[in-house]
Amino acid sequence: MSKFALLQPLNQRFEVAETETLLEAGLRAGLALNYGCSNGNCGLCKARVVRGEVSKLRHHDYVFSDAEKTQNYALMCSCGAHTDVELEANVAAHVNEIQLHDIPARVHALKPLTADILLMHLQTPRSNRLRFLAGQSVALSIEDDANAYPISSCPCDDRNLHFHVYRDDANPFARRIFDRVRVGDTVNVYGPVGEFVLHQTSTRPIVLLACDRGFAPIKSLAEHAMALEHAPAIFLYWFSKSQDGHYLANACRAWADALDTFHFQEIVVATANDAQRENLLVSVLGRHADLKGFDFYIAGPQPFVVSSSAILSLKGIDQTHFISMVL
Repeated sequence: MSKFALLQPLNQRFEVAETETLLEAGLRAGLALNYGCSNGNCGLCKARVVRGEVSKLRHHDYVFSDAEKTQNYALMCSCGAHTDVELEANVAAHVNEIQLHDIPARVHALKPLTADILLMHLQTPRSNRLRFLAGQSVALSIEDDANAYPISSCPCDDRNLHFHVYRDDANPFARRIFDRVRVGDTVNVYGPVGEFVLHQTSTRPIVLLACDRGFAPIKSLAEHAMALEHAPAIFLYWFSKSQDGHYLANACRAWADALDTFHFQEIVVATANDAQRENLLVSVLGRHADLKGFDFYIAGPQPFVVSSSAILSLKGIDQTHFISMVL
């Protein structure tokens, strides 16, 4: 039977299945917990058990000090919840609190999303996972070929990393992914970087504005926001130059069907001059009566980001409530 953990200082409650560790459950719930090896050696995931009892599920080599034993510390990567528990643990509140990683990952799968977009699924070693916040990016490299990509997957599964790679003959790394890379090959992952991340303590409804390849980091944010269950509602508007551009629309529609709080619309901007794009944006944003009550996340080509940001500013939205990323 599942138990529940209350994480302080966030006052965040999450469910812990009978056979999973506190760390696994916390990450699945979208929490940016502090951890390193995740196999009981480093001690970075230690938490103080304030109330309730934990049960040891896995062996660990980390040795607690006498003070840590007295204060009832436990390793989240090695322990589950024997009863409902209250924990005190370190949680990353800012991108500067997450260290850079240099990880050799394996290509787990390559899936065409369109003729010119590949979903590249990388898998890290079990003992060397990538700790990141939703919306962040990494540098990917193979020998001398390298390029930066936003992570499109949720940090709740930190070992399985997804990237949307666009065909680009002028980009040696992208060309290599399409023409030469195979399942099992090694791709080096360095990061994470970037401040395009969720306001984790905000409980305001969220508007996600994505255009073309800007959907990759927006997807990560959407999955993280759904895992956290903080926002009372999430609205995703995905703009593209063609219907083919909404290459994961079925996944977005599935989210909308499964969750009453998630809303999705795909918008085709076939002849997008500046005036038409701005009129569409104004029309979309006009569906919300009180824009000042939302948090906004914008990702896409520079003209789209500039137009969206300008419209929000004109409507009196404080810049602390919208964040953007140019791709």
